[in-house]
Amino acid sequence: MKNVDNLIESATELAGRGLSRGEIADELNVSRETASWLVERGGVEHEADQEPRATASPQDIHVDWSAIGRDSRRLTYVSHAMADLISKDDTDVGLTVGIEKAGVPLATVVANELDTDIAAYGPAKHQWEEGDIDEIDGGFSQNFSAVSDQHCYIIDDIITSGTTMRETITAVREHGGTPVGCVVLVDKQGLDEIDGVPVSSLMNVVSVAPEE
Repeated sequence: MKNVDNLIESATELAGRGLSRGEIADELNVSRETASWLVERGGVEHEADQEPRATASPQDIHVDWSAIGRDSRRLTYVSHAMADLISKDDTDVGLTVGIEKAGVPLATVVANELDTDIAAYGPAKHQWEEGDIDEIDGGFSQNFSAVSDQHCYIIDDIITSGTTMRETITAVREHGGTPVGCVVLVDKQGLDEIDGVPVSSLMNVVSVAPEE
């Protein structure tokens, strides 16, 4: 079972390999703020650091789904369940969009199950260190299908704050596509929709704290 010390160690190792704060957040399935806090606790300095260090740990929940991710059969079973969740919509959908990195293998199986083409979106957070992430752009890989004129499902592993899913929805629309549904393994926010697009998840994780 991973504790905070294990997460700090993992974040430090990933930072030492040159991963950005956003990529570390993606790898550890935590928010960007949590990733920064973990890296700082590991004593890793970045030239791009522009903000004061956080003194208190962010409120977050770590989700480790590596028991699924490291086994292709389990990953296939779970992806079939995700496809079943999202296929209740009667809309004629021709494209499944996987959010890099973890959403792409899930989306590959979902696309196969639902007989759609597949696209891959790299979110802005993969380039993020510190400062204003709004100045960074994500993008679709040209090695996969284009989203123009397509009704699309969007697939990812975790919704932490909803920022990456919202970014992807916006990008699909800007490229001429129509997002009709999102599905993830775990939703930390318990969202029903993002920007008018329904959200489905296999699991909702809710942090319950006593009132002070």
